[in-house]
Amino acid sequence: MKIPAYLKKGDTVVIIATARKILKSELEPAIKVLENWGLKVELGKHIFKSENQFAGSDSNRAEDLQNAINHKKAKAIIIARGGYGTVRIIDKVNFKPLKKLPKWIVGYSDITILHSCLHNLGLQSLHATMPINFLNNKEALQSLKDALFGNRTTYEIKSNKLNKAGKAKGQVVGGNLSLLYALSGSNDDLKTKNKILFIEDLDEYLYHIDRMMLQLKRSGKLKHLKALIVGGMSDMKDNIIPFGKNAEQIIADAVAEYNYPVCFNFPAGHVDRNLALFFGKQASLNVTKSKVEFNYL
Repeated sequence: MKIPAYLKKGDTVVIIATARKILKSELEPAIKVLENWGLKVELGKHIFKSENQFAGSDSNRAEDLQNAINHKKAKAIIIARGGYGTVRIIDKVNFKPLKKLPKWIVGYSDITILHSCLHNLGLQSLHATMPINFLNNKEALQSLKDALFGNRTTYEIKSNKLNKAGKAKGQVVGGNLSLLYALSGSNDDLKTKNKILFIEDLDEYLYHIDRMMLQLKRSGKLKHLKALIVGGMSDMKDNIIPFGKNAEQIIADAVAEYNYPVCFNFPAGHVDRNLALFFGKQASLNVTKSKVEFNYL
């Protein structure tokens, strides 16, 4: 996997919006944060445009992403927010220039599409908090800074009663469960064999979670994992007739027959404490009865 250069003071980063629209007032606090880190901030040409729920037309958003990819000096592309819309532009963009000029692409949620595309191209990326969320949690923001500037990334979290103990090493991949499900069968479908898979989701019906996990299982994506890390399963919804299990229990059942370690309630995803994860980088995971240790190698 190609690793983009870690940032240093004076480097340029570009902020663009590939999905939902964003206001200038919503972005200004994040720009100040990045400038306080010593970075030069450039904005996509169309970032404040609006077309229904999107940050401009598909062509506008694709142009901003392509320009950021082609940027000769930028060291990172930070996606302003998630929502929905990145899948609408993915086939309009040429990612090949990143093989010669690798850049960190940063984001989560809808940005899972970019993470999967980049992984299949052999490029590392950063699943982390986005500008719209920068002021939500100091620890999440600090983890992004540490990751971008190449400081060692290691996390220790509390155990969960659904955890499955064990040790594993492998590349970390994944993202939003709904998006991984949506990518199935496409050019950007994620290969999970011998990898540590991370999943998270927001605002889904419990039976949707069950259906998506069964799809991953039936397509073989769960069978040969090194480990499974489950992040925030936030604001789940149920029907009038209850499904009978919460999201974590549904996931635990889906992987019950496998022998690899499983970690629940990892602080990443649609949670305020959204800690940064390198996708495509080797990591070690140690799940015990008392705690979970996660380290990048």
